[in-house]
Amino acid sequence: MKAFIDADVLIWHLRGERKAINYLRKMVNDPAMELWTGAMQRAEVVFFMRPNEEELTMLLLSQFKTAVVDQSIVDEAGRLFRTWNPSHGVDPNDALLAATALVNGGQIHTLNKKHYPMKDVVVNKAW
Repeated sequence: MKAFIDADVLIWHLRGERKAINYLRKMVNDPAMELWTGAMQRAEVVFFMRPNEEELTMLLLSQFKTAVVDQSIVDEAGRLFRTWNPSHGVDPNDALLAATALVNGGQIHTLNKKHYPMKDVVVNKAW
């Protein structure tokens, strides 16, 4: 099962939040789980890390495959954004992760389930 980890979970892990550490540790130890993150979620983490956080951040991210954003992902994300932004305020990064999960198969793991109101996207609250 592909598990697409949202940036919020990764950031809390990097901040030392015990719940995030335990959650990801459990997933790493589950042989049925393939750990992924979306390209934009990886970008959120990498763009905003501080110089002294680079080594630990890159070590954490090395545990995840990063999904490519290609034409099919962008097109699906655009559809999701146009559908859900007016009523739910879905932002482009969340639309891209939702599209990534839909196109590639898999589930999103996040603290912000409200960012993913799409009924055809499986979303798990991380903790």
